[in-house]
Amino acid sequence: MKMVVFGLTISSSWGNGHATLWRGLTRALARRGWTVTFFERNVPYYAGTRDLYEIKNGELVLYQDWEDVLPAAQRHVRDADAVMVTSYCPDGIAASELALSAERAVKVFYDLDTPVTLSALDRGESLTYVGPRGLKDFDLVLSYTGGGALSELRERLGARRVKALFGHVDPATHRPTAARRNYAADLSYIGTYAADRQQALEELLVAAARQRPEARFVIAGAQYPEDFPWADNIFFVRHLPPEEHPAFYSSARLTLNITRRAMAEMGWCPSGRLFEAAACGVPVLSDWWQGLDQFFEPGSEILVAQSSADTLAALGRDEAELKRIAARARERTLTEHTSDRRAEELESYLNQVLSARSDEPELQIQGS
Repeated sequence: MKMVVFGLTISSSWGNGHATLWRGLTRALARRGWTVTFFERNVPYYAGTRDLYEIKNGELVLYQDWEDVLPAAQRHVRDADAVMVTSYCPDGIAASELALSAERAVKVFYDLDTPVTLSALDRGESLTYVGPRGLKDFDLVLSYTGGGALSELRERLGARRVKALFGHVDPATHRPTAARRNYAADLSYIGTYAADRQQALEELLVAAARQRPEARFVIAGAQYPEDFPWADNIFFVRHLPPEEHPAFYSSARLTLNITRRAMAEMGWCPSGRLFEAAACGVPVLSDWWQGLDQFFEPGSEILVAQSSADTLAALGRDEAELKRIAARARERTLTEHTSDRRAEELESYLNQVLSARSDEPELQIQGS
């Protein structure tokens, strides 16, 4: 089976959450017998931070200009079983037109940024990845966000069949590993700088660091401004590549998750970082958003913080209790939130579309 994807990036993990998710999902799909061809515009900021150059059992197509790559894209779409366009694809509207012209493939749109998409519509902004007809022509619309976001995609963008495809983790990549002294922390945090996360980061980490000067806090990420309110006991790792994440997580007593504001307000939008950290066996402290308790049980599998006092209370828990929380979260993650599980879900959604095509039973998709 063949899938063609027109996306933001799989080749660079710098400053985005798409790449790591796609890497796990393409590996999982390969294990199920799929080949994936991923089209990515070769922009300078990803070219300069590229940390993946090929896709197992697939092909990475880097291109400079849509018109130049169009003949190759057309060839791949013609023999695909599924064609997918994603949010933030730089050529999303043109790619959608091509995908929708496919005669035999299941036509899919995957919004990995649904709250951002809906917020832009609220502000009356046009989207570079959704055309004037919205999503009504796709056979299947996937959303990284569940809950009310699914209804919003139907009502506001005309999506006919909508399913949630949440974040996930590849346990072969994210797993407990030896701690490293340079990443050692009482509380760690991975995240690209975002203005809409800054207030929560200052409350949950920076304020706690200033109240616990003897403790060590470590932040890893990209695009942090010079005027960030650092403290003497907050250490910084500039852009942590995915292969370093397990060691980073495994070197901390606790790790912090903070959700982008639009995603937190909409709820039902678990960051892939939650599952990555849990798979690495570190206890997670997270901000609260509606639906979090459907992925992890607060107090038992995850700790929740709404203030620096909550962070300090979490840091004050004994080691045995933190290890129990981490073990429960890892067990649930490996059962429910792996890339293999999401690939299986995706395959089932595609089959639901094909089942509705009573005149094309020969296209039924089978997993390995």
